[in-house]
Formats: sequence, C-alpha cells, structure tokens
Amino acid sequence: MAITTERSGDALIAKTEGRVDGSNAREFQSELESVISADDKAVVLDLAELTYISSAGLRVILLVTKSLRDRNARFAVCNLSESIREVFSISGFDQIIPVHADQSAAIASFG
Repeated sequence: MAITTERSGDALIAKTEGRVDGSNAREFQSELESVISADDKAVVLDLAELTYISSAGLRVILLVTKSLRDRNARFAVCNLSESIREVFSISGFDQIIPVHADQSAAIASFG
C-alpha cells in the first residue's frame, strides 16, 4: 500500500495502490491523514491502482470522510475497479461517499 499525491487546481488528489486490509489499515489511515492538510477543501481519493480493500480499509475511508465533512471539505473517490466498486456497492459506501468514473468527474462535482 502506498499513497502518492498531486494537485489539480484547489483539489488534492491522493492515489492509493496495492492492498488495504487489517494488516496495514492503521498505516493507511496515518498516511492519508498526513497528506491531507487543514487547508484542503477538496480531496479526491483515486483508487485506480487499489487491488483489494477490506472492511478495515473501508472504515479508514469512512473516518476520513467524516473528518473532512466536519470541516466542510468536499470528498470523493474515483477510478474504482469492478471488484472495488462491488465492495463499495455491497457495503453501501457508494450511498455515503460520492463515487466518480475519473478524477475530472470527481473534481467537476465539487463545483
């Protein structure tokens, strides 16, 4: 699991690759929280290179979502593979977190 970041306008793009499960969920949370600054008002989590996510990984995404919403920042995920999209759908996360086809669509959703 690795996280890389880039900026697109005012949005922070955080790209996650590999697996996120119980063995590295705390590291995933720490890394994700460290790359998101207090000034970030729009964050996109790009999951194009994510190969697996467990309930522990979903919990981290939920915690980050809540933290960003509490400070009125926008958050979305994009580029979900079919298997990751299925996990989001079955768990109902696609009803909680905006899911977009790609970075452009996610950023456009922020207005």
